[in-house]
Amino acid sequence: MSLIEEISKEFNIKAEYAQNIINLLDEGHTIPFISRYRKEMHGSLDDQVIRNFSDRLNYMRNFNIRKEDIVKFITEQEKMTPEIMQSIEKAQTLTELDDIYRPFRPKRKTRATVAEAKGLKPLADLIFAQKGDTPLEELAKNFINAELEVESVEQALAGASDIIAEQISDNAEIRKKLREFITETALIESSLKDENEKSHIYQMYNNYKEAVKTLPSHRILAINRGEKDSCLKVQLKVNEKKCYEIISNDVIKKNSPYTQFIENVIVDSYERLILPSLERKLRTDLTDIANEQAIKMFKSNLKPLLMQPPLKDKIILGFDPAYRTGCKLAVIDKNGNVLDKNVIFPTPPHNAIEEAEKIISDLIDKHKIDVISIGNGTASKESEVFVSNLIKKIKRPISYAVVNEAGASVYSASKLGAEEFPNYDVSIRSAISIARRLQDPLAELIKIDVKSIGIGQYQHDMPQKRLTEVLDGVVEDCVNSVGVDVNTASYKLLEYISGLNVGIAKNIIQFRKENGNFSNRQQLKKISKLGEKAFEQCAGFLRIENKENILDNTAVHPESYSAVKKLLELFNLNEKEIGADTDNSVIATLPNLIKAKGIENVAKHCGVGVPTLQDIVTELLKPGRDVRSELPKPELRTDAMSIDDLKVGMILKGVVRNVIDFGAFIDIGVHQDGLVHISEICDHFIKHPSEELTVGETIEVKVIGVEPEKNRISLSIKKAKAE
Repeated sequence: MSLIEEISKEFNIKAEYAQNIINLLDEGHTIPFISRYRKEMHGSLDDQVIRNFSDRLNYMRNFNIRKEDIVKFITEQEKMTPEIMQSIEKAQTLTELDDIYRPFRPKRKTRATVAEAKGLKPLADLIFAQKGDTPLEELAKNFINAELEVESVEQALAGASDIIAEQISDNAEIRKKLREFITETALIESSLKDENEKSHIYQMYNNYKEAVKTLPSHRILAINRGEKDSCLKVQLKVNEKKCYEIISNDVIKKNSPYTQFIENVIVDSYERLILPSLERKLRTDLTDIANEQAIKMFKSNLKPLLMQPPLKDKIILGFDPAYRTGCKLAVIDKNGNVLDKNVIFPTPPHNAIEEAEKIISDLIDKHKIDVISIGNGTASKESEVFVSNLIKKIKRPISYAVVNEAGASVYSASKLGAEEFPNYDVSIRSAISIARRLQDPLAELIKIDVKSIGIGQYQHDMPQKRLTEVLDGVVEDCVNSVGVDVNTASYKLLEYISGLNVGIAKNIIQFRKENGNFSNRQQLKKISKLGEKAFEQCAGFLRIENKENILDNTAVHPESYSAVKKLLELFNLNEKEIGADTDNSVIATLPNLIKAKGIENVAKHCGVGVPTLQDIVTELLKPGRDVRSELPKPELRTDAMSIDDLKVGMILKGVVRNVIDFGAFIDIGVHQDGLVHISEICDHFIKHPSEELTVGETIEVKVIGVEPEKNRISLSIKKAKAE
């Protein structure tokens, strides 16, 4: 089966589409561009499917390269046989390929290679052939050679045993059978080692055992970390008797005169060579699977977090809580510009509440503040109570929201933070970031390392290159699906746009400084290093508010502007109608006009495919639209609770903050997030919480347990629904 046939079957798409995607990727087109502007070539697959396709394509290509290398290596050794070639062609995984190549790869010094150097390979072959009835001692006498340091029958047989043991260990078929058996039947066992300061964290894994095949990803990573922290002793428990039997069935010949000798060799081969190797590989494979699951979870949490709707057209006060050093304040306008700043001390040990109330009240009156954005870190609960009490005294309608401040301090001390706000203290930059996270989560959160946002598990234990690659893909997809205003975006936001990089992004900023705002997309071609290819990739994702050409403020690509003109002319519509009160404008009649004429006919007339025509119409109906506006707005509050206010049985509204393998953490308005275990999410069976919940989603929960002394809150969604 060819690569095209295999990958198209795997993704259940036409071979023609698979070939088109491969061609587009090989030509250097970005995934967001392919997904959005080449739909006719791939059947309107979304960016995630194309990204998975690209990952799989790279794996398959590397796999085929590895196959070719192995064939070359074995052929050069003049050891290639039709059977080996057939095994290579049938191999489905890199592990299978490595097992086939194992006997032929260059070996470091082993007991077997030492024995071979002593001339004992012929003896090993005679014994392993298991023919004839010559006693072993008689066979071995012929190989005693003082010059080669084989001075006795015992030494000769020991060397032959080492050679046969390695041959058994290198047998690909035996290794495959053992691997499948061990994977299916083995247990992972763990126990606490000597007590240390971290031992209590892993208490549940003391005298713990579970089948390898059912061990969930989060437990694999927890056990790995416990082992790394020198808190846990971990071992694999295998049915050794059955393993010996599997090897014997392949190795020992019927009526063999050397059965006892070979059985002893099997035990040595299994214990010394095979089991340690398979155990290492199994643990590595389990970790790889767990890492991919954790990365997948991080990925599925990150997208809804980044795509939270922006709180537009509001004056926001950023409130960065603290104790001793005071709470930092920053007021930003509707465009994110800083209007004011201050520091207050309403929290312990100062408790200067009256003075703090006056400072914030004056800021609210002066700047007509609409919302207060409070960071959820140290002193956030005391700060939230303070703000809640203050709001009750303010005549102006005002609310607050608690936002995730993870990484705000990293941003404030970063080079980018210093570039954006060179005249502000590091602590004030944090308050600005907290305010902007409510105003435009995507634009602000991409300024920090997304691994620091706090929405995953064990992210520091994962392969960092793979994690960064996947998360950068999520950010790229989010940024391009929203689009950015080229006249206001930071270079950090621009660098994620299709076809751009950090260098070109900085050149765009420099062009803005020297020439003022862009007035149309064609000006992008004047940017240093932004050539025709980069323009093709980025133009549709960059927005420019342009009265001369409203299409520059849509996701319609410049290559389709002529198609828009043909579409409007076909129905005698005026371009000036685009962007008017669309519900009442003649543009709003476009879908019905197209339907009456036949969408295929209209698409053909305009010179585009049906998917592109549909996208064009969507943009014409709502130019300048933000895809995030269709999602639930952030939860704004006017009152605060503490964990001491919670009672079992209460029904509360909460926001999903983090979805993990065994449940989800929910913000219910107290400092400590509550946990909904997977068993309390719904009445029907689900394999993973992500099947029902996403980060940022607002839900109702019932309090089913409160332990203030442990800061532990247990919640149930299914019981809330049953009320």
